[in-house]
Amino acid sequence: MKAIGYQQNLPITDVNALQDIELPTPVVSGRDILVEVKAVSVNPADYKIRQDMPAEKDQWKVLGWDAAGIVKAVGDEVSLFNVGDKVWYAGDITRTGSNAQFQLVDERIVGKMPNSLSYAEAAALPLTTITAWELLFDRLDIDRLDVERLQGQRQQENSSDSSAQEQPAKKRILVIGAAGGVGSVMVQLIKQITNLELIATASRPETVSWLEDLGADHIINHRNPLSEEFAVQSLAEVDYVVSLNNTEQHLIEIEKVIKPQGKFALIDDPDTLNIMPFKMKSVSVHWEMMFTRSLFKTEDMQAQHELLNAVSTLIDDSVIKTTVGNHFGTINATNLRQAHQLLESQKAKGKIVLEGF
Repeated sequence: MKAIGYQQNLPITDVNALQDIELPTPVVSGRDILVEVKAVSVNPADYKIRQDMPAEKDQWKVLGWDAAGIVKAVGDEVSLFNVGDKVWYAGDITRTGSNAQFQLVDERIVGKMPNSLSYAEAAALPLTTITAWELLFDRLDIDRLDVERLQGQRQQENSSDSSAQEQPAKKRILVIGAAGGVGSVMVQLIKQITNLELIATASRPETVSWLEDLGADHIINHRNPLSEEFAVQSLAEVDYVVSLNNTEQHLIEIEKVIKPQGKFALIDDPDTLNIMPFKMKSVSVHWEMMFTRSLFKTEDMQAQHELLNAVSTLIDDSVIKTTVGNHFGTINATNLRQAHQLLESQKAKGKIVLEGF
């Protein structure tokens, strides 16, 4: 089968950083399904691993933790899928990735692909969706409202009868770096299935416009001190802060804008994380890594299958939309190197997808 891999940790400008290769097609067993990969997307995890994690001696390391495709074979213990099913998933960081024509993946971390999306549109979402969902609803324990209940509540708030009644104050959340892959999904989840007031950050006209289209209530510039941006827009302290990148840079300012007894969550990799300033406010700190369940084979590992199916329904019901930002063409080494380069520049908007071999 065709695949893209590396043997050395090289700068992305080096033609050998990612190479077109041929590998044997894997054989399915147990709870694994064999997926014919139709489309993939590229995440910061891809380039971070390419930079830092060496391949085993004389072996090729294949990246890729987002895919959409068709089930071609199932293991003898599989119960959730049948041959021919269209699926989407983010995979397992300890196993061979999706930058290959065929991939083995545990059925418990795979979902049914949305019927209303193309393979490329679907491939943009799994890793970022799992990350955003787990951070909001598993780590921060934010109340998730079913869509019908939320729509009814909003209609009541907007009715003439309820306008005369005083509504309880909404809780508020700040999402730093909201225009990237995870943020683009998180903003939609917050606006569509929670009752939170959302403050999102962006620094460029195109990312500000992107967040406006996704429905952010307020947008501030994270290149300026957060507390100053809050003051300019007369924004009150927030109950939750989510930091999706450059956490070290914002940590002091986060303490200034979060409420006492607030909750703070992050996903990036700061060299240091001095959370002592949070002590006086009793702020709790929560990490999110979407590979934790598959990495440790947790008892609730199948929760990722369930959440991907739940989001698939939200997409088919037009509640959530895909976050494709760029389509880079065929899945090959040249196009993947370009995708890595754009992500490393931290100028990507939405997700980068590639399709077909």
